[in-house]
Amino acid sequence: MSSRRRKVDADRRDELLARLEKLVLDEGFAHLTVDELASRLQCSKSTLYAIASGKERLVTVVLKQFFRDAAARIEDRVADISDPADRIGTYLASVGEEMQKMSRSCHVDMVSHDATYEIWALNARASARRVREFIGEGVTAGRFRGVHAEFVGESVGLLVDGIQHGELLERTGLTSGEAYRELSGLVLAALTNTSR
Repeated sequence: MSSRRRKVDADRRDELLARLEKLVLDEGFAHLTVDELASRLQCSKSTLYAIASGKERLVTVVLKQFFRDAAARIEDRVADISDPADRIGTYLASVGEEMQKMSRSCHVDMVSHDATYEIWALNARASARRVREFIGEGVTAGRFRGVHAEFVGESVGLLVDGIQHGELLERTGLTSGEAYRELSGLVLAALTNTSR
């Protein structure tokens, strides 16, 4: 198939990937077949195979693109913020805003399949690393008390996962947006609290 694979022009490819991203984020992907994807996107299977060699590859392409674009938008939002507390607050709120684009079904599918789990894990580690960096900057600037930045960063990652899985939302009755605001407040309170 690879030697005879149909070519798709860049504009058509981008348009199909954007529509596929919305479909995957809204509904998940475990239940979808290439036939159904072609039907829903109103294209041929050969057009989809020109983008990627199968459903798993299509989904990984879409999720990599989603996380790459989300990370770029988040970094744009914090780029001009100098205060470490404001940076963390904006960063976590932005993560929440981006992750709200992904349905619970999509998140469950993503963490249930090896290839897509790796994409999620890589991005979760990157987010935790950025939070650690912001904490380190705040400690150095005297804005935050001395904390174990790696522990706090990894804890934030676990809480983000709990929000996205829906477990924390079900237990608390919060919406996703409310949960991310509470997470931001929790982290900032822990960093600025001088009591032990």
